[in-house]
Amino acid sequence: MSGKWLLRMVVSPLLAAAFSFQAAAAWPQALTQAKGAVLIEAASGRVLAEHRCHEPMPNASTTKIMTALLALEQEEIDESFVVDAAAIRTEGSSIGLLEGDQATLRTLAWGMLLASGNDAANAAAVRIDGSLEAFCGRMNRRAAELGMQDTHFCSPSGLDVGDHHTTAYDLALLAREALSNDDFAEMVRSKSAKLCYGNPPYHRWLTNHNRLLWQYEDCIGVKTGFTKAAGRCLVSAAERSGLTLIAVTLNCPDDFNVHRQLYEEAFSALEFLDVSDTLGSLSVAVTGAEQERVPVEPLWAPGAYLTAGERSHYQLSVRLEPFLYAPVRKGQPAGEITLTLEGVPLSAVPLIAAEERPARFSEYRSIIQQVKDFFEFPEQYRFPLSQGGPASDSSASQN
Repeated sequence: MSGKWLLRMVVSPLLAAAFSFQAAAAWPQALTQAKGAVLIEAASGRVLAEHRCHEPMPNASTTKIMTALLALEQEEIDESFVVDAAAIRTEGSSIGLLEGDQATLRTLAWGMLLASGNDAANAAAVRIDGSLEAFCGRMNRRAAELGMQDTHFCSPSGLDVGDHHTTAYDLALLAREALSNDDFAEMVRSKSAKLCYGNPPYHRWLTNHNRLLWQYEDCIGVKTGFTKAAGRCLVSAAERSGLTLIAVTLNCPDDFNVHRQLYEEAFSALEFLDVSDTLGSLSVAVTGAEQERVPVEPLWAPGAYLTAGERSHYQLSVRLEPFLYAPVRKGQPAGEITLTLEGVPLSAVPLIAAEERPARFSEYRSIIQQVKDFFEFPEQYRFPLSQGGPASDSSASQN
């Protein structure tokens, strides 16, 4: 299908010099309070502001973002099992697991994300791969899959073991992936949870260590961390009016205040730009129908969150099929709109047929064509064609 695209590029007039979101605002100076930091937009993944974000350093319990995500991706996460006695004997924060206790991977994920339980992280690791070392191998393989190029995990909990390190940017990539998991997203935005584990299992409440959930109403997670070597670490996310941002600070003494400041300034600076009006009337030729063309429309409002300065120099590309075979069904894929900024893709919206175009004659080939259309339509849009787009305590032990 890609070889059949017609390409039409629309570039907004350059009304101002290229705008740097980071350089134009003074507020990212707050990032320099951290040894490493980054702020990204979750939908596009673009970096809005950063400070030494690619420099490897220890990251304490923010490691458990990866451990919990891997646990939640397993099959039978609600199957009860007896935790490994050796695995739960670990220092630092704990959910109180004892030898002989029964738990599930889901419960352990809650325990490591809310109460930052090192015992929960280790118990999950051994349950999944049989040993901490084998599970760390899984963690590093998944990190590579996510493009976390400067990360090396040596423990499921984030305790200072071996050459355990990551970067602010890599953690932002990880948080972005983890938040796409519905179970993970529910857990990290919860202030507390009632869990059942023990021998025999009984109910108890755990409270989230992430105080930003109480201090900032737009916060939706995700994880705190602290060790002497790593200092205070915080990965957080906030959502307002359809815009989701992810902030990461490593070794930042005033992390909660820094994150609040970043979010307030960023939400004020970014506004959704709907480019629908710039598209004009779009249509695609139809072969084998009474009417020779069919109008096309975006599947959802095309656009991106931009600053005032960025609105003067974004690029919009429209790709259309050169023709479609009749019969054309309403909603059939017909192209794509892509919005980029300085070469960085910010959003991609499918173009679909706005009307039906019946075949001029009853054609035996129509079923074959439907199968062909199905497999040529980008996989992420096949099921369903639904609306998308713009809709800790510090101590010597880890928390």
